[in-house]
Amino acid sequence: MAILGNIIKGVINLTDTLTSETNHIDAQEAVLKNLLETAKDTQFGKKYSFETILLSDDLGESFADVVPYFDYNKINEKWWSKLHEGEVDVTWPGTPSYFALSSGTTGKSSKRIPVTDAMIDAIQSSGIKQVLSLNNFDLPADFFEKEIMMLGSSTDLQEKNDHLEGEISGISASNIPFWFKGYYKPGEDIAKIDDWDKRVAHIAKNAKNWDIGALSGIPSWMELMLQEVIKYHNVKNIHEIWPNLQVYTSGGVAFGPYEKSFKALLGKPVTVIDTYLASEGYIATQTRPETDAMQLNTENGIYFEFVPMNPDYIKEDGSIKKNAPSLTLKDVEPNKDYILIISTVSGAWRYLIGDTIAFTDVEKAEIKITGRTKFFLNTVGSQLSVNKMDDAMKHLEEKFSTKISEYTICAKRFDDGEFYHSWYLGTELKADEKEVANALDNFLKEANKNYKVARSKALKGVKVNIIDVEKFHNWSDNNKKKGGQVKMERVMKEKKFKKWEKFVS
Repeated sequence: MAILGNIIKGVINLTDTLTSETNHIDAQEAVLKNLLETAKDTQFGKKYSFETILLSDDLGESFADVVPYFDYNKINEKWWSKLHEGEVDVTWPGTPSYFALSSGTTGKSSKRIPVTDAMIDAIQSSGIKQVLSLNNFDLPADFFEKEIMMLGSSTDLQEKNDHLEGEISGISASNIPFWFKGYYKPGEDIAKIDDWDKRVAHIAKNAKNWDIGALSGIPSWMELMLQEVIKYHNVKNIHEIWPNLQVYTSGGVAFGPYEKSFKALLGKPVTVIDTYLASEGYIATQTRPETDAMQLNTENGIYFEFVPMNPDYIKEDGSIKKNAPSLTLKDVEPNKDYILIISTVSGAWRYLIGDTIAFTDVEKAEIKITGRTKFFLNTVGSQLSVNKMDDAMKHLEEKFSTKISEYTICAKRFDDGEFYHSWYLGTELKADEKEVANALDNFLKEANKNYKVARSKALKGVKVNIIDVEKFHNWSDNNKKKGGQVKMERVMKEKKFKKWEKFVS
C-alpha cells in the first residue's frame, strides 16, 4: 500500500478543500499595487512617478497612461544594461541574483533577463499551485511516491560578477526545495552536464534505476530523450522502462504539434498537463482535466495586460506601437487574440514577452497560447498565426496518416517575382510535395478568410519541402545548442531563410 502517497495526496486534498476560489481580478490589482510600492524608490520607479500612480483611484489605468511599452531591446538598452555596470535599484530594489539566458528560438546571441530572489519565490509558489491542482486529475496515491524527470537546461550555472547565469529551467532546477530532491531526476550530477548529448547518454544508461512517474520539459527535446532511452535499452516504448509513467508536464511551446509523435513513444496513455514557464516568469499552468487551457498565475508576482491582436499595432520587428491600447483582466473577451504584456518582481515593466494568447474562460483566467508576434505571418496580407499553422499540420497528419513534429515557413519572393509561402515539414511522409502543398493551401483557405483573400491577390501559391525532422534538431544545434529552452522558429524572414535553405541543402 502506498502509505506515503496516501499521506501526500491527503494533504493535497485538504489544502485544495481549504483554498477558496481565486478572484483573479482582485488578485491582479493586489499584485500591481505590490509591484509599484516595492519599486517606487528604484531609478525606474522615480522616472515614472510610481508614488503618484499609487495615489490614483484606478492603478491600472494610471500605470498604463504613464509607463510605455518595452520589448527586451528597449528595456535592456535603457535600464537593464545598468545592472551590468554595477548600478543598483535600477528597475527593482537591489540587484538580481541570476540572469536567465534566453534566445527562445535559435540564435547566436542570448538575451540576459534578470531573475530576482522574489521571482524565484514566485516561481516556487506557482509550482506549489501546480502540485495542488493535481488533486483535480484523479491520480492514484502511488503516483505521489514516484520520481519526476525534469529535462531542462544545465544546472551548472556560470558565475559572472556578483550573479549566476543560465537558462531559466536550469535556474529553477538549481533552486528546487530540499524536500523535493529525493524525487528529482536525473539528479544534480547529471543535470549539471552542459553537453546535451552527453547528458542524455547518462540518462539512458541510468534509466532502469529510476521509477519515473512524471516527465517535465519542452516536447521536442523530451521526444529526443525518450527515443535515446528506448534505443539504448532496445525496447518498443518508454513504458517498458518506466511502467509507472502517468503524467507529462509540457511547456515552452504548444503541445498540439507534437501530440502524435509523442504518443508513438508510449505504451499506454498518460495525462498531459500544459504549463507556461518563460524566462521572464511562470506565466500559467493547466489546473483541471476538462480543458487543455492554462490558468494565469495571477497571484504570484506578475501583472498582466493584454493588447488586442491587430497587425496595425505590430512593427516589422515584432514589437508593438506606442498607440496600441491595453486591457486588464476585467476587460478582456473570450476567443480573441491578445498580445501578452507583463510587469514582474524581476523588474520587467509593461514588457512584451512576444506571445499571443486567447482566453477560453475569462472568469477562471484560462488561456491558450496562439502564437508569437514575430511569428505572425502577414507579409502579403495572409494574417497567419501560429495556432492556424499548427491546425494545418494536424490536418496534414490526419489526411496523410503521418507525424509532423517540426515545421518552418517563409513568405518568399521566387525567381518569377511572385510571393509564395515556402514550407519545410519535418516528417517521414513519402508523398508528392505538390499534393501536400495543395492540401495545405486548401485547408488554410477554409480556416482563414484573410489567407483566402491573399491567395487571390499577392500570394501566388504554396511550396512544400519534406525533410527529415533531424534537420531541425541539427539546425538548433548548429545555431545555439540542443535542449533547454531552444525552440524552432515557425516563421523566418527571407534573410535567415536563405541560411536555413543553404543549411538544409
